[in-house]
Amino acid sequence: MPEPTSCCSALGGYCDRCDLLVGLDGLRVIAVARDEAGALTVAVESEPAVMGCPSCGVVAHGHGRVEVRLVDAPWAGRPVTVVWRKRRWVCPEPSCPRVSFVEQDERIARPRALLTTRACRWAIEQIRREHASIHGLGRQLGTAWDTVWTPIRPLLEQAAADESRFVGVTTLGVDEHVWHHVNPLKRGPKELTGMVDLTRQPDPKNPGKMVVKARLLDLVVGRSGPAYAGWLCDRGEAFRARVEVATLDPFRGYKNAIDDQLQDAVAVLDAFHVVKLAGHAVDEVRRRVQQEIHGHRGRKNDPLYRIRNILHAGAEHLTERQQARLAAVIAADERHDEVWVAYQCAQQVRSAYHQASHAQGRIVAEKILASFASCPIPEIARLGRTLAQWREAFLAYFTTAGANNGGTEAINGLIELHRRVARGFRNRENYRLRMLLVGGGLNL
Repeated sequence: MPEPTSCCSALGGYCDRCDLLVGLDGLRVIAVARDEAGALTVAVESEPAVMGCPSCGVVAHGHGRVEVRLVDAPWAGRPVTVVWRKRRWVCPEPSCPRVSFVEQDERIARPRALLTTRACRWAIEQIRREHASIHGLGRQLGTAWDTVWTPIRPLLEQAAADESRFVGVTTLGVDEHVWHHVNPLKRGPKELTGMVDLTRQPDPKNPGKMVVKARLLDLVVGRSGPAYAGWLCDRGEAFRARVEVATLDPFRGYKNAIDDQLQDAVAVLDAFHVVKLAGHAVDEVRRRVQQEIHGHRGRKNDPLYRIRNILHAGAEHLTERQQARLAAVIAADERHDEVWVAYQCAQQVRSAYHQASHAQGRIVAEKILASFASCPIPEIARLGRTLAQWREAFLAYFTTAGANNGGTEAINGLIELHRRVARGFRNRENYRLRMLLVGGGLNL
């Protein structure tokens, strides 16, 4: 250890100012040094005290010290190493099975830990709040990836195993997620199913308003009904009985799991994906008409191809210039009328979610269900049949105060961000724990 540069050695005893600055409760600073690279080394020890044997209670005899080096949270942008001079004691009782023991204090560090408790808390918050990577934390702490992750992982596993984090969930969202893009033979299945708590809570800033604070509950292997149903079954009857609303994308596997495990819950088809289905139908009509007229896919000078982005926009958002372009293309050829009708149908689907009240939106939705299936345009008729198959889940949006899967998509975006920050993951369980941490699903 480099020569100490603090006031401790000069005074020949403990320094309250250094103890306050370092802030390790129960330990006193005896030396502080800085190496050529700027890293700090802080030597600490506990004050002399009478110690009883943990097994028999007999007053133990001091037997020297053991120096343990721990990585601490960085200070002033510098890596910090804590050298804890632990006291060793010997039990004088011949019949006691404990011959000797070393002082422990989990406020400072867990037994055999590489990081201090404070450093673990700091690293966890950096991952959760600042989107830090483990490699980045290792650079700040002046240590390696394994040294950072090894003491953190048991804390995350313990929090993930705590069933109390599932209490209070009344609205449940589900969505698929791809966690890697390499050969499944090397890394296992690509797709995971994510469950998200979408329960409405009072807004702290506006107590009279209810808001959704999405919270990732778990990630399980596979994108299938059995994967979702198995997770619901594992949660127990009490959890399933509390769930009142279950939102989902139009995937029959998840719907079957909800019908099987959440019989008393209302399944709600996500509004975004309904509008997306309508927009996809417009694209299909445009492509078919394009092929029928020109005999090839859209090219940059083809009229229908040039308005493809306008057809995705809401009519109320179009500028006068865009409206004029749309009208000119539709009027240029009577065969373009099918595209115009499809566009109007898609706008009708959008309007169901933009009415002044949910009751008015339901009226529009029921008109859609009654008319689309008989439309002469095959793509719109297929959309109508699809919505008819999902009738109850489609209309449930308007009876559940607009329940949707938006919070689930937000959690997916957060997961994607952290996967990019880490530049991919190799271990699925590490991936799950990291995402539960950043997704708010762990009580730490």
